[in-house]
Amino acid sequence: MALTRVKSLSLSNALILYRSLGSAEAVFEHKDHICDCIPDATERLVAALKNTDEAVRRAEAEMEFIVKNKIRCLCMNDDEYPQRLKECGDAPLCLFYCGTADLNARRVINMVGTRKCTEYGKDLCRHFIADLKRYHPDILVVSGLAYGVDVHAHGAAIENGMETVGVLAHGLDMIYPSVHRRIAVQMAKQGGLLTEYMSATVPDKGNFVRRNRIVAGICDATIVVESAARGGGLITAELAEAYHRDVFAFPGRIYDEYSEGCNRLIKDNRAVLIQSAEDFVNAMCWDNPLAAKKEPRQQELFVELTEEEQLIVNTLKNVDDKQINHIVVESGIPYSRVSVLMFELEMKGLVVPIGGARYRLLRY
Repeated sequence: MALTRVKSLSLSNALILYRSLGSAEAVFEHKDHICDCIPDATERLVAALKNTDEAVRRAEAEMEFIVKNKIRCLCMNDDEYPQRLKECGDAPLCLFYCGTADLNARRVINMVGTRKCTEYGKDLCRHFIADLKRYHPDILVVSGLAYGVDVHAHGAAIENGMETVGVLAHGLDMIYPSVHRRIAVQMAKQGGLLTEYMSATVPDKGNFVRRNRIVAGICDATIVVESAARGGGLITAELAEAYHRDVFAFPGRIYDEYSEGCNRLIKDNRAVLIQSAEDFVNAMCWDNPLAAKKEPRQQELFVELTEEEQLIVNTLKNVDDKQINHIVVESGIPYSRVSVLMFELEMKGLVVPIGGARYRLLRY
């Protein structure tokens, strides 16, 4: 904690020191002759380590706060520190955590997006997480406890009995926005609250941007629900991409302001288009326990097709599989109608959905 409070010491330099010497304790033991340990240490770094008294006093005060409030301080060498995050080059040296969830759970995702969430976005959060629970109820859902998509993702997880963690842009002595205090209390019992900031840290604008790297780095995948052309959700997606995490986005109508960001991610091939929990599970190559439970449908020897159904069958001939958008274009049938027809063809045992809104012709 003291190492993070040393004046004029950047996070990158603090990480170099920590990783080079093996611990923060070792850094303080060698602070007066750091050049012996790191020959290329800059003059600025040497000067920064000359006076650490104030940093130590601040850390001692924080230790009293976290002990009193039963908060855990997770340092980078601790087993409980999120190992996914540790892989990132700009990971925090220590995290403050209040909660019950395992931050190293087998599957961890985040859902992010606009603070001005529409009914479409709220509906996506509810249905996606409820559906996701059917596949893997042990998934940990992470977000930023902000207005809009964040809080609705947390709420949907709680409603479905799943653990959810909120990454904060301030210390654990407050909740921002304050209207989310009630759900934050629930999350502390069914998930947790996580931050890199000490108590008395106010939620400055820059803190929210820095917070996003934790949201991205702690997870296996980032899911953007709704986003305008610019926003925090897109920043998180960009960070996730830089960390070599999977990025997904729900599409929206082309004229909707808060679908522009998602549509652009998909268009630029920076996010995988998903429409359901099954799409997501299959894209992540996670085991699909529901697939084995689907009972085979009895196929009719001779199936009568309508003119529209025949058009769709023709588009699927001589190909392994095809995305529904391509079927719409090639058949000339509106998307809403194609969705209905695909279901009817599935019931007749002619096609099968294979994830990612793609369909395969079984027989004809």
